Amino acid sequence: MTLKSIELIGFKSFGKKSLVSFTTPITAVVGPNGSGKSNIVESIRFVLGEQSMKSLRGKGGVDLIFKGSKGLSSSNRAIVTITFDNTNKVFAFTNSGLGVSLDYDEISISREVFADGANRYSINNTEVRLKDVVDLLASVNIGSSGHHIISQGEADRVLNASNKDRRGMIEDALGLKVYQYRIKESERKLEKTLINIKEVQAIRREIAPHMAFLKKQVQAIEKAKVMREELAGLYKTYFSLESTYVHNETKRLTHERRILDEEGLAIGERIIKLKESQKISSDTTVVENENNLKIKELEIQLVQLRKTKDEHIHTRGRLEGVLEGIDRELSRASRTQERVIPEAEWKELIAHIESDINQALEASELGDVISILESMKERLQKLYTDSVPEPTTIHEELRTQSNELREKITTTTQAIDEGNEKERNILNEIGSMRALEKEVEVTLRDSERMLYELMREENEVTSRLHSIHFEEEKLATIKNAFEMELTEGGALIGREVIDYARMHVEEEVVRSSQEDLRRRIERIKIKLEDSGSGNGADVLKEYEDTEERDSFLSKEIEDLNQSIDSLRSLIGELRENLDTEFKVGIEKINKQFQEFFALMFGGGSAFLSVVMEQKRSRQDTALLLEDGKEKEGEENDIGFERGIEINVTLPQKKVKDLHMLSGGERSLASIALLFAISQVNPPPFLVLDETDAALDEANSRKYGNMLENLSRYSQLVVVTHNRETMSRAQVLYGVTMDISGASKLLSIRLEDASSYAK
Repeated sequence: MTLKSIELIGFKSFGKKSLVSFTTPITAVVGPNGSGKSNIVESIRFVLGEQSMKSLRGKGGVDLIFKGSKGLSSSNRAIVTITFDNTNKVFAFTNSGLGVSLDYDEISISREVFADGANRYSINNTEVRLKDVVDLLASVNIGSSGHHIISQGEADRVLNASNKDRRGMIEDALGLKVYQYRIKESERKLEKTLINIKEVQAIRREIAPHMAFLKKQVQAIEKAKVMREELAGLYKTYFSLESTYVHNETKRLTHERRILDEEGLAIGERIIKLKESQKISSDTTVVENENNLKIKELEIQLVQLRKTKDEHIHTRGRLEGVLEGIDRELSRASRTQERVIPEAEWKELIAHIESDINQALEASELGDVISILESMKERLQKLYTDSVPEPTTIHEELRTQSNELREKITTTTQAIDEGNEKERNILNEIGSMRALEKEVEVTLRDSERMLYELMREENEVTSRLHSIHFEEEKLATIKNAFEMELTEGGALIGREVIDYARMHVEEEVVRSSQEDLRRRIERIKIKLEDSGSGNGADVLKEYEDTEERDSFLSKEIEDLNQSIDSLRSLIGELRENLDTEFKVGIEKINKQFQEFFALMFGGGSAFLSVVMEQKRSRQDTALLLEDGKEKEGEENDIGFERGIEINVTLPQKKVKDLHMLSGGERSLASIALLFAISQVNPPPFLVLDETDAALDEANSRKYGNMLENLSRYSQLVVVTHNRETMSRAQVLYGVTMDISGASKLLSIRLEDASSYAK
């Protein structure tokens, strides 16, 4: 990596844009006093991040801005841009990790300062922080101590510095500043981590009582959760069984009601039909009454007919009796002699017989008829006894009477037969009418019996409907209680209870088991109510958040402790590496320092020694004890700090104290040391601002030889008035103050100047 150029705009005396290119190993800047040569050196300091206004020969940012002249107006800002060759890609961010790409062949760093003192830094035209600039430069061994820039009057700065500051300059020169930077960064991180862990522990202690309170509530909620889980199990069984019971009972009652309604409707229709038939039967009552009247009339006719028939029978009986008597007389007469009865007697006898016959016919009693017949018998016997038998006449008359009687008997028999026929007809008609009446009565009785049965069945159906209605009301109460319990269960354990209610079982539901489940559920609900975990979700959420926060804080404390251990371990490693490399670097510097010192003074000895200085300091950072508690830091002995002491011995002199050296000797000693340091760890460039001013001609030649030797390792920018030094440069930049009152640059290559001179 080489320094390519530096551009100045409005910086100090450079009112116009000025560009200084560095293309050779040694570039010399020359010019009269007050022309602004040293402003070029200070611009390099400025752009590389120098914060000390004293080092820049100013009191504030406004002192770095061109103030104007007679020919030029003042600037409102100063800009310095330095450009490096990055062909080998040596630049890198060691610690900041800034998102700026460094994959370029050139790296430019710019710094602007405004009149109010504000600064702006940029890398490749990307605005960055000062920290990023320092970090970037540290990667190429360009530190903030300025060991690679030795200004006018500061040649012996390394000699005048304290042991501690001298150690810092040497560490910077050796490229060990990155360790110091990382150590300081780690210490800052450690300090910040200790503060953070203290704050985190304070927060954790603050939330501990609330967390303990929430934990008790959570334990109650967990217990309630277990009860809710048990309740959910009971609800699952209870709701599925209850839903099954309600579903089955509803289905059963609906089915039974439908059947009973159908039965009741059928019975009602049958009752209506029976009542209609009874109405028809009642309409036949009129006909039946008419039949009764007709039957009564027929019975009257039958009585009259039977009376007439009986009269005919009686008449026939009397006639048959008379006929029998006549037949007996004829028979007797035929068996005895015939007697002759006088006509008068006979006629008298006939008259008496006719009278007896009429009396017999008129007689209503059988005894009267018999009495008449016996009187006739006695009269006939007397006639027979007294008369003279006239068999023929008597026989004829008897036969005539017998025939007449027979005809009368036949007529009477016919009348009796006709009466019997009429009687049979009347009896048949009466029987038919009575059979019809009986049939109607039987029909009415059957209808009434069926109506009674139907009404009884209707009453049974009504009773069963009332029973079903009662069961439905009971089921409605159960269903309402079930729905209320379902709603309450949803509030207690969630809407999954609805899914439980949709689960139907095949087994028969026993109400007593349901009541047992119901009682167990009620007991758990009472316990849940007593536990007071109604807002459990909020408490759990708050506890989870608090526990998560506490866990986070605990993990953060653990991470911070690990970070503290890691940082302490890193600091220890960095210090160990720093000590090791520092010791190695001191040995190398001492070797080169001895050579350069002997060359400059023609002998003698010079070396650097590491000294340890004890110091006491107040440690304000909180120390962490093993139990996690904190103890405020107090004044502690933190041991020793390291410093660098310069030891020189001039040839042929016993002077060993640096303060006893002359100005020239001090300059030679400091130059020897600076060159030794640069030789051990050559910086990319080295700026020397009139460091040879106090040298005589002989020492100037030695100084020039050392410059040529150093130019093989570092690019040199030399501000000088010394001709010997100028002769060693390849390019000369002349700085002059023109009539405008601003610094102006002129350049010439010595090779070209030699050719011009020839």
